[in-house]
Amino acid sequence: MTSGAPMGELDRQRMLQALALAEQAIGLSEPNPRVGCVLGFADGRVIGQGHTQRIGGPHAEVMALRDAAAQGLSTAGATAWVTLEPCAHHGRTPPCCDALVAAGVARAVVAMVDPFPQVAGEGLARLRAAGISVVLADADLTAAARDLNLGFLSRIERGRPWVRLKAALTIDGISALHNGVSQWITGDEARRDGHQWRKRAGAVLTGSGTVQADNPRLDVRLVDTQVQPMRILLDSSLRCAPDVRMLQAPGPTLVVHSQASAERTQAFEAAQVPLLSLPGHDGRVDLPALLHHLAERHVNELHVEAGARLNAAWLQAGLVDELLVYQAPRLAGPGQGLAAWPALSTLSAALDFHRIDCTAVGRDLRLRFLAHEPAI
Repeated sequence: MTSGAPMGELDRQRMLQALALAEQAIGLSEPNPRVGCVLGFADGRVIGQGHTQRIGGPHAEVMALRDAAAQGLSTAGATAWVTLEPCAHHGRTPPCCDALVAAGVARAVVAMVDPFPQVAGEGLARLRAAGISVVLADADLTAAARDLNLGFLSRIERGRPWVRLKAALTIDGISALHNGVSQWITGDEARRDGHQWRKRAGAVLTGSGTVQADNPRLDVRLVDTQVQPMRILLDSSLRCAPDVRMLQAPGPTLVVHSQASAERTQAFEAAQVPLLSLPGHDGRVDLPALLHHLAERHVNELHVEAGARLNAAWLQAGLVDELLVYQAPRLAGPGQGLAAWPALSTLSAALDFHRIDCTAVGRDLRLRFLAHEPAI
């Protein structure tokens, strides 16, 4: 779907450049979408580029305009290649569509329309009203822009974060030995790659069983990041101690329970650990209510790294959007699988996923599966 002249090869190159810039906003712009912008001309000159900054800071278009201004270059008659529709509302920053109009931009190539209700096509309409030619990118570039912002789109369009469940497995599907030992199934490269996915998340979640077995930190430390995700501990009766490692600095934390005693609650309150009570009908934490709560807190992506029982709860509730699986070239024999649920009597009852990626990471494989076929 396009308006104005269709995309050309230069448009494709510049949009790929803008998408690469948008990736630099991972671990920085949460909860704002990851957006990149390139300014240039049909003769191949690039005069400015930028990506979304920390919340409250400038968006990608403004960063690109500032880049051009810092070089003393005029933006009059330029093309803006941007990975998301320029915003049309005055939130923490002024509308980006107005900034492009004021800069004299003549053409805009946009990867996707912003579903945020205060934008939702209004940014493109205001560009067109100002005489700017607007082109919507080809479907594959739109898909790349959507993939980069799956969590933002999920929160805006569905009212809940994108849920990514991460697991490390052996060839025979074992996530932990029969005695609970699980460190380390995969190699250093896969663990570092896993931290890249933590970096994408607005929140990283695990359960009390994992904390009692491994006492993990669950922060982002093997790769650089400017913003630490919230770390969430699901602990129905507050069995864990308030001084476990994942509840220490850096970054915000939250403990979610369902049936904790007053004594246990007071222990966490005394340690100044934030608590949230979300009792479900089965005595466990109400997972859909938790997702609603996290959406209200502007969490885009929820990254789950838990044990087999909690994994099963998320999967059986139909709340997992994506599986991120690292498979190590090992055979471990009897042990725990990815999810602990009752044995199935027919294969037709199995949960089906759609594989979208298979990549070698060091000596291991990284597999990505979606619960539903990609929309684009």
